[in-house]
Formats: sequence, C-alpha cells, structure tokens
Amino acid sequence: MIVSAWVWIVTLIALVAVLAVDLLIIGRRPHEPSMKESGGWVTFYVGLAVLFGIGVWIVAGGTPAGEFYTGWLTEYSLSVDNLFVFVIIMARFAVPRHLQQKVLLIGIVLALVMRGLFIAAGAALIAQFSWVFYIFGAFLVYTAITLLKEGENDEDDFKENILIRWSKRALPVSSKFGDGRLTTVSMTGRRLFTPMLIVMIAIGTTDLLFALDSIPAIFGITKEPYLVFTANVFALMGLRQLYFLLGGLLERLVFLNYGLAAVLAFIGAKLFLEALHTNSLPFINGGEGVHWAPEIPIWLSLLVIIGTLGVATLASLAKSSRDRKRELQSAKA
Repeated sequence: MIVSAWVWIVTLIALVAVLAVDLLIIGRRPHEPSMKESGGWVTFYVGLAVLFGIGVWIVAGGTPAGEFYTGWLTEYSLSVDNLFVFVIIMARFAVPRHLQQKVLLIGIVLALVMRGLFIAAGAALIAQFSWVFYIFGAFLVYTAITLLKEGENDEDDFKENILIRWSKRALPVSSKFGDGRLTTVSMTGRRLFTPMLIVMIAIGTTDLLFALDSIPAIFGITKEPYLVFTANVFALMGLRQLYFLLGGLLERLVFLNYGLAAVLAFIGAKLFLEALHTNSLPFINGGEGVHWAPEIPIWLSLLVIIGTLGVATLASLAKSSRDRKRELQSAKA
C-alpha cells in the first residue's frame, strides 16, 4: 500500500480538526455528559472509523481495509481495558465528575502522542530488522500471561509508580481540585499545584505502559504505518464518551482480561510465524526463511479477534447477571 505525503497531510489535518472540536467543547463547558450525548458521540466516532475503512477498501482494496478493521478492533479493545485503569485512577484521586472529561481528553491526547512516537520507532525498526518480530511476539505473549494473572480488575491492580510517589512527596500540592487547572493560589498567596497534576502524571505513565502493549499488537496485524496510525487514532477517539456511556458496565466485564490475553497471545503467535517466514537470523534455519511456517490470513485474524472478544463479553455479562440475581435472592432471604 503506497500512501503519498498529501494523503498523510490531509488525514492529519482532518484528525486534528476533530480533536480540536473536542477540546473546544470541554474547554468551554466542563461537565459530565448525559447518556444521550455520550451515545451520540460514540456512534459518530465508530461511524467515522467504519467510513474510513470503506474508503480504504475503495482506494486500496479489501486486504488493507481488513487490516485496518482488524487493527482498529484490537486497539479499541485494548483502549477499553485502558478505561478500567482510568476508572481506578479517578476513584483513587477522587476526581470530581465534572472534571473527569478534561482528565480523559488530556489522557487521550497524551496517548496519541506516545503512540505516534512508538509507531514511528516501530516502523523504523521493522524496516531495518525483520527479526524484531521475535521480540514483539515474545512481548505480547508475556503481556497475555500477565493479563491472565491479573484476572478481574480491582483497585489493587493500580500501583502508584515512583514518579507519582515522588511528585506527591516533593511538590507543593493543594488538597482541592478547584476549577481543574494545574496550579492554584492559596489563601496566603502561595502558588500550589492542584491534585490535577498528580492525576495527569498517573494518566500519562499509564498511557506509556499501554502504548508498549498496543504497538506490537497492531504491527502483528499490519506493517503499514498509515494503517497502524489511523487504527490507533480511531480507537482512541470517542474513548472519553465511551467512559461515561459504559459507566457501571465496565465493572461487569469481568472476563475482558482473559479475552484480551487470548487475542494478544494469538497475535504474538502470528508474529512468531511471520518472523520465521521472513527469518534472517543465522542461528535459525541457517539464516533462511522457514517455509513451513504458515501465514495467517487477515480474515482469519479478524474472525478470531471478534469471536474471542464477543465470547468474553457475553460470558462477563452472563456471570454479572447471575451474581446480581444471587445477591437479590440473598437480600430477600
């Protein structure tokens, strides 16, 4: 797939314009969006992604379009997992509901910047060293095992890292969020940081960790930087509104980690097969490609990802429903 410079420029301008509208809305009136507002925005962003994929299909063919949709679904699922940690951070630092939109939007912008940098680095590595797929594959399998060990999400899953602990200890931080700015002036006239700064540090470092997971995953589906970038952007767009739309539903997706672990393990295995097929390491098959290594077609990847995440979601909702019925029966008894 050949992407010209002007296509990149037009795409970037369009995406920045959409984000700018989001920024203006939040900047003008920080608030907790209603279900109707959140649902409308999520539908709008999902519709944009679907239309973009159709455009890729018309211009470049079915294979690149399939890669985009598969990558978008994978990244969207990982972004939903990211929301679990955002929920924990919001609760841990007691962020007021009307300021949570601002926190989420800044977190999404940080995620876009970090993923953009990782995409550029990943594309450069792949272009020079095909064996990097071995590393990506091993990392994804390791991440899958980590997700399996974590099991259900709860507040113990989030641990304050060294940067957060240092900031809370070394910086003069007020006890109130105020109007949501990073700094405020105390009654004595002293300039203080608000807890919003600590929340931003927590969100930013979390985004960094999730970028480390998501970039190898998307490169396991497509090596085209343009598709990698756009799949990530469309997966992050609307995440803020999805946070409010799902609400308590996030807590009911108890098996999502297991579904994501299966998806990441599958993509990790796919990367290993790709690395074997294009092998250049001298100590593996004499530096030649392993021709028996099969190539997993994109349609099969799409089916596996949709099927796995669908089963995990349905199983989660069924378990949550059974648990609620048991609680109601126990309360009546």
